[in-house]
Order: sequence, then C-alpha cells, then structure tokens
Amino acid sequence: MDYLKLSSGGSMPMVGYGTWQAVDNVLESALNEALESGYRHIDTATAYQNEHVIGKVLNEWITSGKVTRDELFIVTKLPPFKNRPEDLEGCLKKSLEDLQLDYVDMYLVHTPFSVTEGETSAYSDMKIDLSTDHLAIWEMMEKQVTCGRAKAIGLSNFNVQQIQRVLDNCKIKPDNLQVENHLYLQQPELVEFCKSNGIAVTAYSCLGAKGGREVMGFSWTKELPEMLENDVVLGIAKKHGKTAAQVLLRFIVQKGIVVIPKSTNPQRLALNIQIFNFELDEQDMKALIGQDAGEGGRMMRLQFFSGITDHPEYPFEKSA
Repeated sequence: MDYLKLSSGGSMPMVGYGTWQAVDNVLESALNEALESGYRHIDTATAYQNEHVIGKVLNEWITSGKVTRDELFIVTKLPPFKNRPEDLEGCLKKSLEDLQLDYVDMYLVHTPFSVTEGETSAYSDMKIDLSTDHLAIWEMMEKQVTCGRAKAIGLSNFNVQQIQRVLDNCKIKPDNLQVENHLYLQQPELVEFCKSNGIAVTAYSCLGAKGGREVMGFSWTKELPEMLENDVVLGIAKKHGKTAAQVLLRFIVQKGIVVIPKSTNPQRLALNIQIFNFELDEQDMKALIGQDAGEGGRMMRLQFFSGITDHPEYPFEKSA
C-alpha cells in the first residue's frame, strides 16, 4: 500500500474500501473479505446507514488481535440532514458509538448544503435549509479535533469558492476533499487548487458507480460509454495485463489522488487493491487524460434532495 501524507501529520492509505449502498449481511461479508485482502482504509458516512455493521466487523478484528486500531484509517461524514453546528457533535458521537470506536481518522462535512429531516428517512422528503453556515459548522468540526473525536477533518462535494471560504477563516485547515473524480470527470483545476493548499483529494465513483447512477437516473451515452468498457481503457489494460478497473484506479492514484472503490465481489475487491505493481507510462496517461468530459461527465448531482439546485450553497453547475 502507498500512503498520502496529510498536512496535519497523519498518513492516509491511497486505496480505501468504499461502502455506499452496501448494507447488512452483504456488507459484513464483503468488509471481512476486504480486510483479509489488505484494506485498512474504510470509507463510510452516517447517510449510508451502515456504520453499525462496520463497527461490528471492526470490533471483531480488533478484539481478536487480527488488526490494531492504529493500523486502520476510518472515515465517516456529517450528513446534510445534520449539517448544523448544534447537531454536529451529537451526530459524530452517535457515529463513534455505532462504529465502536473512540475516534475516527477523518471526519468530513458530506455536503456544503443543509436539509431538514422530513417525516420519513427518504431524502426526497427532506426540505432545503437555507441557514447553512460553513464557518459555524467548521468551528464545530475543529472542536472535534481538539476533543479527540477526530484525528483530521475535511470536506466533501465542496467547490473551490466554498473551500476558500473555510481556508480564509479556519484555525485547522481541511485535510481532505472527497469528490466525484474519474475518467470522465477529472476536475484538474479543483485538484490543483487542493494540492496547492495542502488538501488531499479522495475520488469517489472512480469506477463508474453503477448503483449510484441508477439512483441518480444517469445513463452513459455512445460518446461516454461505460468506463469499464471504454476502448482506450481496455487497450491499456491489455497492454499491462491488468483489468480495466485496475487501470482506472491506477490512473487516479498515479495523479496523487486517493481512491475508494466499492465492490462486494471478493475477487474484484481483491484485484482493486493490487495496483501498486505496475505503472502507466506517459502515453497511457495522456490517452486517459484525453477522455475527460468535464461537467458533462458528472454523475452525482445530489438531486435526490428535492429542490436542492435552488439552495444557495449548491456546489455544481446547474445547467451542465
């Protein structure tokens, strides 16, 4: 495993295990397989409703002596329906209880906007909360570090202007930005901005997020085929004797970006971590960079929240 040094001093494994849309027995089995395969960076969120499953597995591994807490890098996130300073601390405490941990290695603000909980847990039932105050929220995030509940803190789905606002007013800088980043949405300007400010970038949906696309109602086109079936990717995979997924992950990691692929298939999740025994050459990298479709390649517009594009802190272009 390669590691990325964080500005705050910690080290973040370059490949993590993503858990969005993985729950119950399926997740329990897959997470055990992931840990057996060598994953030590686990990415979750309150909104995923699976922290209790992850906590059960981690507790079994730690108490049995198969892994120590120090070997793990656990990430979770403050959900948009708790994205208020008065709700933050209680939310993290509940996450720690479910994860059966004393601290998380990274705590992220999941979205730059807030919503209020509806009568059900359905996102479409939640209403936008226009009172979102990034600076007040960040001040409470900083408190979680000083209290020892989080080793490091960061952001997710924030744009450059929103990150800059935090940087201009913070005592503790964000250590990490987690955003959609893949073959068709490479966001070089955002990545360079983060790197120039000492912020590590983590890429989600790096293999195309088939399940996530279905939730978002997003479909690939003839111009943008399924990433794992992209001719350029397949050609490079054949050249190196690797899978298409390994090429897509290596491409991102080679640019200094952390990846958190999700799979519940034991063979695929084992292969996804085996990307440090080959290197893409300059020609490979140039060909893959050429596949970038900019905003046209964005899948995750977070529109399962009703009316969210009207929120003043909605982070993406509305017309793309």
